[in-house]
Amino acid sequence: MTDGEAVGSRAWRLSADVAAGLILFAGTAAVIWWQNGRLAVLYDLSGVLENAARISQGLVPYRDFPFPYAPLTFIGQAWLISWTGAVYWHHVVYACVVGGLASVLAWRVIYGVIADALPRPRLVAFLLALPTIVLGVYCVFPHPFYDPDAAFVILLFLWLLLCAERRAFPPLRTFLTGTICVVPLFIKQNIGLVLLGSIGSWLVCRIVVGAWKKWAIRPYLLLGAGIVLGLVISAAVLYTTVGIENYYFWTWTFARSQRQPSAGEMLAVYGDWWLLAWNALFLLGVWLYRRFSEGSRLETALSFIAMAVPFLWPVLYLLINPDPSERAERLIGLWPFIMIALVVLGYGACRRLAGIAAALPFILIATVHGVFLSQQLWGSTYAIWPLLMVMIALLLRQLWSAEEGRSPMPVIILVAVISASICTAGAFYLYSEERLDYIDWQDGELAASKLPQLSGLGTRGDFLPQFDELVAWTDQNIPRNDGVILLPGEDLFYYTTGRRPHFPVITFDYSYNPWKGDDLRERILASDVEWIIVKDDTQVERDATIDDKDAILESVKPAFRHIDDLDNYSIWKRRHAGDPPDDEDDGDDSGSDDEDSGD
Repeated sequence: MTDGEAVGSRAWRLSADVAAGLILFAGTAAVIWWQNGRLAVLYDLSGVLENAARISQGLVPYRDFPFPYAPLTFIGQAWLISWTGAVYWHHVVYACVVGGLASVLAWRVIYGVIADALPRPRLVAFLLALPTIVLGVYCVFPHPFYDPDAAFVILLFLWLLLCAERRAFPPLRTFLTGTICVVPLFIKQNIGLVLLGSIGSWLVCRIVVGAWKKWAIRPYLLLGAGIVLGLVISAAVLYTTVGIENYYFWTWTFARSQRQPSAGEMLAVYGDWWLLAWNALFLLGVWLYRRFSEGSRLETALSFIAMAVPFLWPVLYLLINPDPSERAERLIGLWPFIMIALVVLGYGACRRLAGIAAALPFILIATVHGVFLSQQLWGSTYAIWPLLMVMIALLLRQLWSAEEGRSPMPVIILVAVISASICTAGAFYLYSEERLDYIDWQDGELAASKLPQLSGLGTRGDFLPQFDELVAWTDQNIPRNDGVILLPGEDLFYYTTGRRPHFPVITFDYSYNPWKGDDLRERILASDVEWIIVKDDTQVERDATIDDKDAILESVKPAFRHIDDLDNYSIWKRRHAGDPPDDEDDGDDSGSDDEDSGD
């Protein structure tokens, strides 16, 4: 190849890479923007932005109010509020940018895994990354949240790690990559802790074995040193701000007591007999493909079909059962299938993995199970689908070897089938929003808020117009310095109004509120809260995770009097000496309401 041909080839590859990256980024961002335009998960959205709003006001989590979550997502959104003001579409842009970058990072990680192991690695990596357009970190749940942010940083860490390996572990880059590994721990503690534990275990094993066999261990020592520095800096920040023991109690002791599932619940999915069938079929296909390395077209076709069927099953099931829940289970069933097959091939059979790729199956499988240490279990995969595509890449890289002289077309066709299948099933999963079946978002016409702070926020039903009415009423009737409690707390009240919470708890559910019954009642009565606003019809469906707002109101009602009823809210004010009796007060309110309506 002449110098001109080499330059032309490099230019073509660069152009192809830029085009692929733009397609993945723009496609993912467009899906996230579309998702935000058709639904709003008010309960979870307020859980992030309401806390971010009070952090932007100077309140410190763990010290000033109970907070069972890691801080970085909330601090990031608080900075955004401080810099640009409380305008909702700014947070949508944030989700679009992070989601688009995560898809690009997933593509680069996949390429780094297969670059020297599969034919046409650029094409294969792009095909395997395509499903992230519909199953990206922010696609299923499109609002700023900690799981997608943690997944984004994990992909960044994996990409930096593979880049460092490809460049023979430059000391400074390797060291800084180790510090990045600590960041997910302070975005989502269950994800970050397992990632950190799996990386640490791999480093210890690699250093011990390397020292014994006289291998180079300096890169792994540098990675470990970076991790240690990251932990030391984090501990120093916590010690000087909120206290390490305080942070540990809220983010580990309390959070684990409220949300950690049992081992039986986590492992239940492995009991599905279809899982055994799919793994047996796939491994049979791998065996046929490897056994008949110079096989006929018939043998190649049989092996191809055997390997493709488990991936085609979620798509075929779309034609069998219209139930979104059943369809979602078939797609989510790819997770245990891939992890079992990857363990068998990666550590038990082919063993075609080397370098960091040899450790990635262990790291990713452990991290994925760490994600399940929350209340949604296997449904918690909504933000980590790009990691599944990386695991599929690790699985497929063991099928083909350039030394065997076989045609690469069967592998490329298999990759295309897998990509098309997951894209199709993922699109149906995304559109049905089975993951969000705990909220009522499909009833009524699509409505948007008229408040400038909530520009870009829309969802079906009357929830947002009703909230607009509440904000207007509070602006006219409640002094800004008065303390207000909202039950159960699924609206962006403090974010929108800029008011400062006077009670430590602003979201009343079992995972957030540490006080129940008489303890909660006494704390409310001992506070300077003057107003209680009760939302009658909530978007989140009532279940065991949400505190009973009616029971809370009944416990404190003797100390409060009814003031007014809005379309979806009842307003209560603390009793003081000289207040009119309840019946007279209610009569006055009714007359006032009628007069206001006439105006």
